[in-house]
Amino acid sequence: MQTGIGWRALGAVAATLVVVVLAVPLAALLWRALEGGALGPALGSQLVAQALQLSLLTSAASLTFALLCGTPLAYGLARWTFPGRGLVDALVDVPVVLPPAVAGIALLMAFGRRGVLGAPLAEVGISLAFTPWAVVLAQCFVAAPFYVRAARTGFAGVDRDLEGAARVDGASPLAVFRHVTVPLALPSLLTGAVLCWARALGEFGATIMFAGSFRGRTQTMPLAIYAALESDLGATLALSTILVVVSVTMLAVARYVTRRSASEWRFW
Repeated sequence: MQTGIGWRALGAVAATLVVVVLAVPLAALLWRALEGGALGPALGSQLVAQALQLSLLTSAASLTFALLCGTPLAYGLARWTFPGRGLVDALVDVPVVLPPAVAGIALLMAFGRRGVLGAPLAEVGISLAFTPWAVVLAQCFVAAPFYVRAARTGFAGVDRDLEGAARVDGASPLAVFRHVTVPLALPSLLTGAVLCWARALGEFGATIMFAGSFRGRTQTMPLAIYAALESDLGATLALSTILVVVSVTMLAVARYVTRRSASEWRFW
C-alpha cells in the first residue's frame, strides 16, 4: 500500500514538473507581452504587419499546394500498389525528421542558382532562391508531409464496402470519391490540413537557409522574431504572442475535428 502511494506521489511530482516546464515559458511570454501596454503599439508596427502578411500569404500557398498535390499522392499510397511505393512512402516521412537546416541546404543544392534544377532555371531567367517563392518551397518541403501522412491514414481507414455499394448503385468513380471517400476521410484530411498550415506558419530553419531574411520580402514571422530580438523586444513579443495564439487555436481545431464523427461531415 505504501509502495503504491509512493509511486503515485513520484508520478505526481514528475507530471507537475513537466507541466511547469511547458506552462511557465508560455505564461511568461504572455505576461511580458501584456505588461506595460506595449503589445498594442507593437502589433501596429510595420515590421509586424509585413511579417504577418507574408506569413499568411506563403503559408496559404503552401497549404494549397499540399491539398492539390498531396491528396492524390496520399490516396495512391493508401490504395494502390506500384513499383517504388515503399520508397515514396518513406520519402514522404523524411522531411518530418530531417533537421530544418539540412532541409534548407538541400533546397539550395536543388533550386539555388548553382543547384541541380536552379542552374537550368536561371538560364531562362527564373530565380527561386532568396525570393518569396523560396519561402513557399521551404514551407512545402517541411509541411506538406504532415498533410500527406494524415490523408493517407484517412483514406486507408475508409470502408471499401461502402464505396463498393455506391458503385453498385451506379455512381461513377469520381462520384464515389466525392460523396463517399472524402466525407468519410474528412476528419483526417482536415486534421492534416491544420497541422500542415501550422507547420508552414512556424517554419524557420529551412526558410532562413534557402530564402534568407529580407524584411518585406522573405522575412516571415519566425524570422522577424529572430531579427527583432536584439533591437525591438516589443515586436518580438507581439509576433511571438500571435504565433502562440494561432498555435493554440490550430491545436483546438485539430482536436475538435478528430473528435467529430465522419457522418457529421457533409460538404456535397
